[in-house]
Amino acid sequence: MNYQFGDSAAAMSAPLVTKAAAASDPDLINFHGQTTFVEQAYPAFRSPYQGPNSLPGGGQGRETWDATLFAGVRLWKGAELWINPEIDQGFGLANTLGVAGFPSAEAYKVGQDYPYARIPRAFIRQTIDLGGATQKVDATANQFAQSQTANRLVITIGKFGVVDVFDNNKYAHDPRNDFLNWAIVDTGTFDYAADAWAYTYGAAVEWYQGDWTLRGGAFDLSIVPNSPNLDPNFSQFQWDGEIERRYALWGHPGKILTRGRMASFADAIALAAIVGGPPLLAPVRQYQSRGGVSLNLEQEITAELGAFLRAGWADGTKEPYEFTDVDRTVAAGLSLTGKQWGRPDDTVGLAGVVNGITGIHQQFFNAGGLGILVGDGQLPRPGLEQIVETYYSYALNAWMRVSADYQFIANPGYNTQRGPVNVFAGRFHAAF
Repeated sequence: MNYQFGDSAAAMSAPLVTKAAAASDPDLINFHGQTTFVEQAYPAFRSPYQGPNSLPGGGQGRETWDATLFAGVRLWKGAELWINPEIDQGFGLANTLGVAGFPSAEAYKVGQDYPYARIPRAFIRQTIDLGGATQKVDATANQFAQSQTANRLVITIGKFGVVDVFDNNKYAHDPRNDFLNWAIVDTGTFDYAADAWAYTYGAAVEWYQGDWTLRGGAFDLSIVPNSPNLDPNFSQFQWDGEIERRYALWGHPGKILTRGRMASFADAIALAAIVGGPPLLAPVRQYQSRGGVSLNLEQEITAELGAFLRAGWADGTKEPYEFTDVDRTVAAGLSLTGKQWGRPDDTVGLAGVVNGITGIHQQFFNAGGLGILVGDGQLPRPGLEQIVETYYSYALNAWMRVSADYQFIANPGYNTQRGPVNVFAGRFHAAF
């Protein structure tokens, strides 16, 4: 479920882009680029014990860097082909382990100490006008300058991120510019299909009609949970659906349904009781579904101040497949521009998130089980994982900015015996 409301319907109508008024651009090719560097560290914290998926208690610092080219070509009326070659380098804290609401969405589940190239996105987008008021769109990353009608059909097919289309929020969705925490920039329970870098093959259809938008898509899952390799036969897949209502406080629910080979926590615990050792998920995986539903709200309070809210629920009896170890989540925050102190291009943000897991999920971790990101080897005193994040983004000029970010993490990995953790980060971002 995705509710959005703001100044105008046009301001929230395009996938993968930011909207603004512009003159039509007849160019047949389009190039944009970006680079982002994040340095993140935390000091030592209380840690009487730790396991394979723990955040180390002695303190640590890590950095990530990426550079992306957004190259596009017009194919025919309303059709665009985009390819995004990218260079990545670096690691997340603890190799991206230890916290379900991981503190950097610029860090992937894989890392290298040297730069390596890949192509995270290569897709075709077809826009079909269906009438209504004409809107102008600026040229930006993965978007040509063009005119389109308010009512339209948008079809995206190829390789891209599920959250390029779904779960968007103007105040918390871009770790290169706003918040960094995984469970703030995306709904923590949204176990979206993806490889270890957060991209997949699939297709999405969006129908914009008046104040409503309906979205649906089918996407490839990885071969096994949290894998860099996608299923080559598309035999494991995910259906996503979303209903967006602009200028309304209430709307209709959308469902997220994942289908693939995944394990039941109860089956893993039962097998461990028979054969001994910690519960393992791989031996008990079978073809089954794990459903979930989420709510996404954004509200412009003034021209400078905006608020957002996310909440999510997922089937906590089965293992998460791709994203992170969260069965219940609520996140909320504020975003304020610096106009009142003479810095209109600066932004300051404040947000908090509370993540939880089900009782059987807690039993699995307490018995020594390991999840996607967390697993301390035991969990005798589980609690809600609670995170507060704040950042200040300072605009150096029209295309470069630096940010300072701080996160307070209580009960990392749902463990009340470890932490709290204070995470500090500096970020540099440039885009053209």
